[in-house]
Amino acid sequence: MKATLRHILNLKKEYGNLPFFDFLRDETLSARQRLEFYPCMAPFIMSFGDLNRYVMRQQPTSDQYQAMVNEHSIEDDHHWPWYLEDFIKLGFDCEKISPTEYLEFFYSDCTAVNRLLSHKLAHLIYASSSIVRLAIIEAIEETGNVLFELIGKLAQQIEEETGIELRYCGEFHFSKESGHAMTKDHLIMAQIEMDEELRAEAIEKVNLVFTWFTQWTEELLAYANLNLYRTAPRQLSSTLGQTK
Repeated sequence: MKATLRHILNLKKEYGNLPFFDFLRDETLSARQRLEFYPCMAPFIMSFGDLNRYVMRQQPTSDQYQAMVNEHSIEDDHHWPWYLEDFIKLGFDCEKISPTEYLEFFYSDCTAVNRLLSHKLAHLIYASSSIVRLAIIEAIEETGNVLFELIGKLAQQIEEETGIELRYCGEFHFSKESGHAMTKDHLIMAQIEMDEELRAEAIEKVNLVFTWFTQWTEELLAYANLNLYRTAPRQLSSTLGQTK
């Protein structure tokens, strides 16, 4: 799988130069302004736990590679409460709208890419062997690392300025992402033998992952730009506890 892992890293370099990530690096905007995209990704983030729990995971298993997939999925299936925690802290919960209005937003055209992303990934994973699943998961992880490294810096800036800790956006979450099983499994993954047919399948599916996440960033950026200069700026909230 060494060739596949190298391919993923090359795609990651290209991915990190997308306009959305340039937006996150734009120091002419405040850290809070650069997080204006945050509500748009709710459909994907809230479904990501299900993707790990019900799609990636297969238990019991005697397949050593599926066991690696399972271990990864157990680590990643419970991060969504931290997303909701930061949703409140960033002030997105201050607009009191009805459940119907929020459902209309959740299923509107402006979040369509986010809603469909988990469905597309589920289709890809269901149709893949355990070895190819590992490659797909690695591609997903690398897209996430680009995002969380950048928003982690914004979270740190916000904490320094306000004393408010953002656990999903910040170091608390990023340390889980960068330190869990997939990191220590890299050496094992690199030693996995893949024939030409399996390698071609893995490369094709990894390419799809990066294509779909590129579309995802485009939707996030469009949402951020649409909502960036609202007349009523959102206020950070420190109402939630800061314990880890």
